[in-house]
Amino acid sequence: MSRAGATWTAVIAGLVVFILLVVFFIQNQDMAQVHFLGLVGPVPLGIALFIAAVAGGVLVAIAGAVRIFQLRAAARRARRTTPPRR
Repeated sequence: MSRAGATWTAVIAGLVVFILLVVFFIQNQDMAQVHFLGLVGPVPLGIALFIAAVAGGVLVAIAGAVRIFQLRAAARRARRTTPPRR
């Protein structure tokens, strides 16, 4: 697949996800009482679930990035301590 084909595939996939999100928000407009760090207020259910999902994704990405940095540091240390092969 060419770069242009891959770009169009990604754009179409993004649009499908966007349309599905819009449908999700429209179908979940009921208000939900949200309590977070002492703050209390009504928020549309779809928005509350979306924010929770994004926050969860951010936490997973941070944990993954930390693990990648740990593995890279360990690999760097291993390269420095092993003698070069002949």
